[in-house]
Amino acid sequence: MKLATLTSLVLKASIVLLVFGLGLDVTVHELTYLWRRAELFLRSLLAMNIIMPLVAAALVAVFDLHPAVKVALVALSLSPAPPFFPKQGLRAGGGVSFTFSLLVAEAALAILFVPIGVWVYASAFHVPAQVPPAAVAQIVLVTVMGPLAAGMLIRHRAPALAARIAPPVSRLAMALLGVSLLPILIVATPVIISLLGDGTLAAIAAFAVLGLAAGHLLGGPKPEEQVVLALSTSSRHPAVALAIAVACFPEQRLILAALLLYLIVNAIMSLSYLSWRRQHGPKAEAAQATALTGTVGRASPTL
Repeated sequence: MKLATLTSLVLKASIVLLVFGLGLDVTVHELTYLWRRAELFLRSLLAMNIIMPLVAAALVAVFDLHPAVKVALVALSLSPAPPFFPKQGLRAGGGVSFTFSLLVAEAALAILFVPIGVWVYASAFHVPAQVPPAAVAQIVLVTVMGPLAAGMLIRHRAPALAARIAPPVSRLAMALLGVSLLPILIVATPVIISLLGDGTLAAIAAFAVLGLAAGHLLGGPKPEEQVVLALSTSSRHPAVALAIAVACFPEQRLILAALLLYLIVNAIMSLSYLSWRRQHGPKAEAAQATALTGTVGRASPTL
């Protein structure tokens, strides 16, 4: 078996295990949270499925980018949140219910939104492109719905077993993810470097930052929901994006490198956003207010 084939299999296995591990920790009530919050649901759709495609279209029009980068940005803008996003959102203090329900809702709606989005782009830019709903459904089923349902079934039938195996399953998934991504990055690094220039880095960074900003602003008054929507709007499903790009523009051989470049840049921007949240979030503001109150209290004379 070739190294590339083995790496691809390990990567797919890591994603399946990761989502399976999430299913061991989630309930049906949590998954349906977003369906009971119509306003938040609509704001999430606005951020992820309307604003981001418009941002990608604007960046493609403004910057003189390599064709592979243009295709990657468009494909990313049409893709849902990645299945490895929830752990990041939960570690950042995101709401459990919103995090999981957004993942499932976006994955399910991708079967409808991706083909429609590709058709709109193809009509606007006069290119013959289409993505069969079955291709998107297969990715969604394998990487999200199937393993998530399997994990939830075990949790429902054997909650003690689910609680016991969830941590090692998640650790194994993350280890496999790292093992599979490392050789891909090593091989792709020279190609990624060749894409830099002509505003590529600026355009990709702008896409990530605007995604974070759109999600944060539309996340509503609750800080935990701001974090979840910000991270999920900027993060996109790489497998769906790659399927869109390959189906529409199979001649572009540098698309995978462009997608990897985005994953790297978005990770850096997301970490910067989380750092900013820790410094300027509600807890930081409360601490500053407490410190200020204490200072004023010590400085005020007793009457």
